Amino acid sequence: MKYSQQEIIQYVQEEDVKFIRLAFCDIFGKQKNISIMPDELPKAFTYGIAIDASAIDGFGDETHSDLFLHPEPDTLMPLPWRPEEGSVVRMFCNITYPNGTPFEYDSRMILKQAIEEASKEGLQFFFGTEQEFYLFQLDDHGEPTKIPYDHAGYMDIAPEDKGENIRREICLTLEQMGIRPESSHHEQGPGQNEIDFRYSDPLTAADNAMTFQTVVKAIALRNGLYADFSPKPLHHQPGNGFHINISVKSAYDQDCMNSMIAGILDKASEMTLFLNPLENSYERFGQDKAPRYISWSSENRSQLVRVPAALGEYRRAELRSPDPAANSYLAFALLIYASMYGIKENLELPAPADLNLFKAPIEVLANFRQLPGNLPAACQEAKNSSFIKKCIPKAITELYCSR
Repeated sequence: MKYSQQEIIQYVQEEDVKFIRLAFCDIFGKQKNISIMPDELPKAFTYGIAIDASAIDGFGDETHSDLFLHPEPDTLMPLPWRPEEGSVVRMFCNITYPNGTPFEYDSRMILKQAIEEASKEGLQFFFGTEQEFYLFQLDDHGEPTKIPYDHAGYMDIAPEDKGENIRREICLTLEQMGIRPESSHHEQGPGQNEIDFRYSDPLTAADNAMTFQTVVKAIALRNGLYADFSPKPLHHQPGNGFHINISVKSAYDQDCMNSMIAGILDKASEMTLFLNPLENSYERFGQDKAPRYISWSSENRSQLVRVPAALGEYRRAELRSPDPAANSYLAFALLIYASMYGIKENLELPAPADLNLFKAPIEVLANFRQLPGNLPAACQEAKNSSFIKKCIPKAITELYCSR
């Protein structure tokens, strides 16, 4: 919903809001915030709120440590799990230097730039996300364990599925915040769950992906549980995926789907560092529906990209390699740029791999390129990529490789 600054100030007064969280994330996608009191809101809108950037990964050192947060009124959301009396709201922020220049390592700004570049080409992208997470029990000191909350299987129901009520509470909370979950179910792993979202514009989808993890962790903790979004929480169980559904609309009524997929396939290895940023990320590949090879097919869940069975506005491509450790802003920006590359170059989509790559013989698999097998290999791909250098500031790539 579109709000003016004055409408936000009026809302805060009328709804007895006591704290306003100004939210942003570091370059690795970890959400941060600073809370201000209502009296500080006019100052925040006019001048911004200063933060110490030197204490945040990738934001600079002590020599030039001041950055300013500028809240975006359109992103106002109540936080329903906070007290109703003296409530709390949140807004995402733009980040600038003291002189007002945009901060070049603000990943949300990087996504905005990608959206703007696409718009200049007459292209409008839409993203829908599917995030998986595990629910683990806490120990007597409130610390996370590796004991799953249940031992249900894929799409099981209660009483085996103990996560049913947790997912319901998460979905209802998201609805209160104006975010629309599409479906939810128990996943394959013990204590593993998934909640999917209807498509939206890239910035909203990225904001919602960030918000989703915060909500899930808050609701889990309120129920005495720990929500784990790491790529591979349990060694011998399925990892957590962050499946990204992408569609594109051309202002010139051009069908761009095939060339969009071709661009993503072409740049897949080079983007992997930012889609799978942890060493733990690479333990997923090649098993439990997490792809290892660069291929595509319709409906086939052993592929890097699958085209789900859908018609009309629901026709899309699903990228299956990313995991929830990815910074959604950087991930979506790179996918837009890769899609635009495929569309501009009119790349031809290779033949579909209509076979199960998890069970295919070695001689068949030898015909397919592979994603990087570990984090150092992914770093090398990104460092050597002219595509990444055009899309992402070099310093960000270096920081990802030096974690």
